[in-house]
Parts: sequence; structure tokens; C-alpha cells
Amino acid sequence: MFNEQIKIKMKKIFSFLESLPMTIVGGVFLAISLVLLLTDTKMLIDPAWVTVFICGLPLLYLALTRLIFQRWVSSALLISIAMVAAIAIGELFAAGEVAFIMAIGALLEERAAGRARKGISKLLNLAPQKGRRIITVDGNITEEIVPVEEIHRDDLLRVFPGETIPVDGKIVFGNTSIDQSIMTGESLPVDKSIGDDVFCGTINRFGSIDIEATKVGKDSSLQKMVDMVKSAENKKAPMERIVDKWATWLVPIALLIAILAYFFTGDIVRAVTVLVVFCPCALVLATPTSVIAAIGQATKHGVLIKSGEALEAMGKVNSVTFDKTGTLTYGKLEISDLLMFSDDMNERDLLSLIASAELRSEHPLGKAVVKYARDKGIDVREPSTFEMIPGKGLKAVIDEHEVICSNTALLQENGIQIEDKVTDSLQNIRQEGKASILVALNGKCVGLVALSDVIRPDAKEMVGKLQKMGTEVILLTGDNKQAASYFAEQAGIDTIYAELLPGQKVEQIEILQQEGRKVCMIGDGVNDAPALKTADVGVAMGSMGSDIAIEAADIALMGDEISKIPYLKKLSNSTLSTIKFNITLSMVINFVAIGMSLMGWLNPITGALVHNAGSVLVVLNAALLYDRKLKY
Repeated sequence: MFNEQIKIKMKKIFSFLESLPMTIVGGVFLAISLVLLLTDTKMLIDPAWVTVFICGLPLLYLALTRLIFQRWVSSALLISIAMVAAIAIGELFAAGEVAFIMAIGALLEERAAGRARKGISKLLNLAPQKGRRIITVDGNITEEIVPVEEIHRDDLLRVFPGETIPVDGKIVFGNTSIDQSIMTGESLPVDKSIGDDVFCGTINRFGSIDIEATKVGKDSSLQKMVDMVKSAENKKAPMERIVDKWATWLVPIALLIAILAYFFTGDIVRAVTVLVVFCPCALVLATPTSVIAAIGQATKHGVLIKSGEALEAMGKVNSVTFDKTGTLTYGKLEISDLLMFSDDMNERDLLSLIASAELRSEHPLGKAVVKYARDKGIDVREPSTFEMIPGKGLKAVIDEHEVICSNTALLQENGIQIEDKVTDSLQNIRQEGKASILVALNGKCVGLVALSDVIRPDAKEMVGKLQKMGTEVILLTGDNKQAASYFAEQAGIDTIYAELLPGQKVEQIEILQQEGRKVCMIGDGVNDAPALKTADVGVAMGSMGSDIAIEAADIALMGDEISKIPYLKKLSNSTLSTIKFNITLSMVINFVAIGMSLMGWLNPITGALVHNAGSVLVVLNAALLYDRKLKY
């Protein structure tokens, strides 16, 4: 317990020393030390001691804890050795310089690091807290409101219109339409009747239903989706810094060269100079400076990149998976076809009839028809009577004429004949993945309205650009196969996986990853959150996407412009190229400086200045990325 308290206090002290204000203080004292050196002015205490204390102590602590407790030979160890060696021979400016550069690198990396995400807590907030259980008391059937934790398997529950379904279950009474977008991303409510399954967290839109609980608590679909997001978050290992990958052999090589320099020349100053110029400070700066510049450029183009890891990973992506609704499409229904089966009216009359019948409907199809009619200036009248039949359609009386807007089942129940031409038209509409409304007037089927989501106009061009970059494009959607195939063909996507629940999207991404693919997932809905977390890079639609999807993703398209995906890929590739160039540049400078040190042309102070110049060059080259014009 005592040791734990000491650790906490030490952590607070070093966090304070590593803060931006203290690093600036260290830099000021280092600058004063340099001025004193250049003017050959002596002081009782060298100001560089302040820099060594502020910037060097956290570095030394980090190097020792990694070495002793984690058995990790890190870049911090090499720089600590150089710092201590420089102090030992009285070269305080050189010691302070390498410590200060490392402190700057650490701050830049922290700046480039990803923001903490709150997606899991928001997912948990979607879970219903209570349910309406049906019980029998003294032979009388009654209802009681109970916490969802008290609902058990096989309990009978009643769900009214507008309520959230508290657990997974099976309908035992009633017909309805369920908004399953939280689970499947489908833009339309799904008609449900006795024997159909319903999922926790989905919304009952129209009819009152009784369900038998089949999966409760941790077994429910919504809880499993939460668990998938948590699991994906835990599986993602942080990207190891390039400089630390190389530290394992940088440290022994640096020590060996320094020892050989002392052995052959007998000059301890040359040995220490080798250690100073060998410090990978420019290497430490190569990645974060490039990442920050790229993130700044992306922000100007309406792309919010949350972490440097995501930007680096995007450059390695070779498979991009898309959700359909709200991503490749707008997620808004519009009338695509209007078919007439009667010569007694024209299209405007038919639209007026349907829109008037649907005026009181809350169904998305009905609302879309009413909006379309009003936008076209078509007369929409109040129905004399209106009856909604959950899961089937509606009946209304318009100007003393009976109108039925429904599927084939409701027409047949009312004794209305479905002719072959109507059946053929319906089949064609369904093959294109469109929703449909059959319209009957006074006992006769007179028309059909088809509605469809609208594909984004730049979808096909965007897919083509990705494919030219050698990137595979895949569609993962909860929609039916017909709708998926129809929109995939329009977008130029060949590989399609349809009717997927959130877990199945995750499984498909994991299969791609097991095949050695680097996967980017692009989505907008709550149901996409687990897949966004599982993918190597998750991209969410920032404007119309759900908060949970945006929090789960690594990158957000603030203007919902999917045309930015090829730009994002190109920017990531350019960033990786800049990082590699900076690493090469820093290593060349280091090796040249090592040679000059061995020849005795550099001492620890001039070596530190050359070393500093290399760091400045790396930062300046990275900064050019901010305004670089990218062709894609």
C-alpha cells in the first residue's frame, strides 16, 4: 500500500515536469545556457541544470522503469545514457539539449494521440431500463412495470407503440412494424407478426404486441453489441513507435561505437560526443510532426482524424468496407416509380389519392409519399376515416371512396384480386431492392408506388478511385440482398455481404484481417459501432451519423462527403512517405555526425547543435505536409 502511494506521488511529479509550461521553462533555461556558451560568460550554476532537472528526470525515470520492470530497451535508455555521460564530463548544455528535444517529442506525440472515446457508455444508455410484464393475480391478467434486470426468460411482456423492446423475444400476439435500425441499419421499419423474433433496443412503431422473452441480460442482442465494442477496443494494441522498434539495436550499437572510440583514441570527449549525436531525437520527432501536419490539413478539408495511429494505419489499408444506408446512400426515401393499372385516372390523381390516404400515417413510406406530393403541388385532402393496420397497411375514405394502401396480404384479405401484371411489377420492384405500396380504390387495384433510397452521386467515382489505388471495396449491410445488389451495382462494387447483424459485420471484418488484409470500415449507424471499432481504421459520417458511431470511429467525415475517402487514403500514403523520408534524413545526419565525432571534428556542444539542426530539418519538412496539394 505504501509503495503504491509512492508510485502515485512519483507519477504526479513527473506528469507535472512533462507538462507544456514546464517544458517551456526548460527550453528558456537551455537557451540562456547557449547564450552563455556563445559569449563565453561564466555563472556559478549553469542554467542547463534546470533543463536537465525538468526534462531529464522524467526521461531517466521512464528509461529505468521500462528496463527494470518491463525488460524493454527503449530509446529513452540511449538518451539517458548520453545525458548522464555528458553531465559526467561537465557538458551540461549537451545533456540539457538531448533531454529537451525528447520532451518536445513526447508533447507532440501526446498532441497527436487519439481522444478518449465514450461510445460504450452511450451504447449502454440506449438499453431500456424497464419493461411491462404480464402477470396473473387471483385469476386476473394484469401488467406490472419492472426493471429490466428482473425480466427472466419465458416471461410474457407487452410493448406498446413508441416503446423500446426491453429484451430479445418472440411475438406471441399482435402485428406491428419494428424500427430495427439500431441493429441492422435498415432505413425502413420491418413488419412483424406472430412467431417473428424481435431484438432488445429496437423500437415498436405502430401495433401493440405481446412477446415471450427469449434472451435477457447479458444474452440480449444489445448487450452483445456493447460487449463486441468493448472487446474490439481491448484487442487493438497501441501502435509501437518506430524509434522504440529500433532502440533494441540502437542502444548496443551506440555503446559499442562509443567504447571503441574511447579505446582507440583514449579521448572520453569523443566517446560522449558519439553518444550525444547518436541520440534518435530527430527520429522521435519524425512521426508526430508529420502526423500533426497531416491532421491539420485534413481538418481544412472537413475530415476529423482523432489519432496519429489511425492516420498511419489508413496508409496501409488495402480493403475498404462500406455500410449502405446513410453511407453510400442518403438514407432518405424518394418515389422512384409510379405504375398505373387503371385507365380511369392519371398519375397526379393517383398521387393525390395515395397522399390523402397516407396523410395521417406515421409510417416512413407514407410520409415520403405525402412529402413528394406536396413538393409537386398536388392536392392532399383530409381523409374522412382512417384506420392503420399494423404490419399490413391502412384503410381510408377519401371523398366517399374507399382507399387501401398496403401489401398484397391486406388486399387479398379484403377480397381484391391481384392480377398477373401487378404481380410481375411487384417482382421487378423487389428485385431492385425497392419498397412498394399497392393502392386499391373501391375494391380494385389501381396502382403501385415504388420508393427507394437515393445513392450519393459521387459514390461510383469514389469507388473507382479507390480501386485504381489497388484498394478492394466491399459492401457490408443489414439490408436485404436485393437492395444491396441494386445499390452495389450502381456504385460499382462487386463484393457484397447483405442481411448482416452487427456481430456478422464484425466476423466478416475479422475474416479479412485473418487473410492479412488491413481493413477500413465506413458507416454511420449505431449498428456499425462494433465493426468501426474492430476494423484497423473506422470512418464515420460526421453530420448524419449517430453519436455512438462517431465516438467509435477513428476518423469522421464532417460533411458526409464520401468523395473524401480517396483523399484520406492519399493523405495517409503521403504522410507515411514523409515519415519514412524524415527517418532516413535523421539517420543520415546522425551517421555523418558520428563520423565527424570519431574524427574529433565535433565535441558534445557542437554535436548537440548539429543534432538540433537535424531535428529542425525534420520538423520543417513535416510542416510542408500541411499545405501539400494531393492528386487523387
